[in-house]
Amino acid sequence: MRRITAPIPILVSTFALAAFSLLVLKLAPLPHIAAGTLLLVSLLIGAASGALAAVFFHSVSARARGLRRRVEALLPQDRASVFVPAADELEALSSSLELSARQVRVMLENLERQSARLEAILGSMVEGVVAVDPLLRITFLNRAFAEAMAVSLPIAPGTPLVQVARDHALLEMFTSVLLAGEPRQKKIVLTAAAERSYEVQIAPIAGDPHRGAIAMLYDITDIERLERIRKDFVANVSHELRTPLAAISGYAETLLEGGLEDLAYSRKFVEIILNKGRQLANIVQDLLILSTLESGKPPAPQPISLRETIESAIRTVEPVARHRGVRLSCGSFEDLSVVGYEIRLEQVFVNLLENAIKFNRQDGEVRVEVARDAERAMVRFRDTGLGIPSRDLPRIFERFYRVDKARSRATGGTGLGLAIVKHAVEQMGGSVSVESRLGEGSVFTVALPPAQDCNTTVN
Repeated sequence: MRRITAPIPILVSTFALAAFSLLVLKLAPLPHIAAGTLLLVSLLIGAASGALAAVFFHSVSARARGLRRRVEALLPQDRASVFVPAADELEALSSSLELSARQVRVMLENLERQSARLEAILGSMVEGVVAVDPLLRITFLNRAFAEAMAVSLPIAPGTPLVQVARDHALLEMFTSVLLAGEPRQKKIVLTAAAERSYEVQIAPIAGDPHRGAIAMLYDITDIERLERIRKDFVANVSHELRTPLAAISGYAETLLEGGLEDLAYSRKFVEIILNKGRQLANIVQDLLILSTLESGKPPAPQPISLRETIESAIRTVEPVARHRGVRLSCGSFEDLSVVGYEIRLEQVFVNLLENAIKFNRQDGEVRVEVARDAERAMVRFRDTGLGIPSRDLPRIFERFYRVDKARSRATGGTGLGLAIVKHAVEQMGGSVSVESRLGEGSVFTVALPPAQDCNTTVN
């Protein structure tokens, strides 16, 4: 049924007022007032009331139309066509408000989902992220930033940044960005993060510094370390190759300039050239091995007997040990089978034994011990040598790093043996470590994943 429109209620109210006046006249007649006069007055009052009602209704209707237009203007344009025609303005306004409420509810749900998605993405990033308001109070931070600052989550929103990040350089960057309204980028070494280096980028939120700022921290410590190793490697390779090449060139020129006629020295010069050529060949061979270990595809792992591998390595270094007067010994142990690559594992043992022999004292000893813990097979190479200073222990597995550079070159070392050991063992899923005291010797331990027990004994 169609709703009544505005003029009909006005007329009804007018006639109702006139009828009420007539009823009052019948029930309580006034002798001094004529009936026609009372009826006329009633009609006039009703007409005035209807006019006032019409004005009021028109005002309310105009305001309802204006409010409806404002509501419709807030909604997307494609939603304007869905409004259903209504019988009056109040009904139309009600329909508009209802539709607006639904649209606002949908938008809020979308915003909540997007906010949750964005927070999940930022929270799972490996880069540290922190956002602050204009008063440097935290509005968001992720786990990576909390770990960098050595604080535990959760951090309550509104916490002052200075309570979490006590680094002066970081706080100064935030202050500068909020004052200038321009992004900044700088490398910072954070003391709270164990002196790790970070590339810090801070920008105003949505380009407006009055809304706060957001920072991202990129950990570049490992990148800097690799870059330093690369530079050191290039410099060391150049130096290691230049030294024997200079000797070869110098003695060859001496021979060509008349040294060939001096039989007493010519043979000595040729022997030096040969030794330097072999040193170059060893450096190149070790570099190729390192390149293969780092970039080449490893062969399929297979079970390897520690007994056979250790015996083969000992036989290989026995001549060098006899020449230097160093005893080799291997205690009794239960043979273990480990998973790895036989040639690489023997090379690891040979390199460790050669180092233990070269840097041992006269009449010293190198002892091989095999044991097993809950998860690994352990092979220890214990020597009675010179030992390694504690300051050098963290770097001895770096390429070309030498504790005693003069003695290492004198013994024919390339400076790559321990680097090869580390890469080869890690490629087999194991690890290598060292314990040493200056003047008391060293113990290198190779831990490898076991395959099975062979249940035999080696003496």
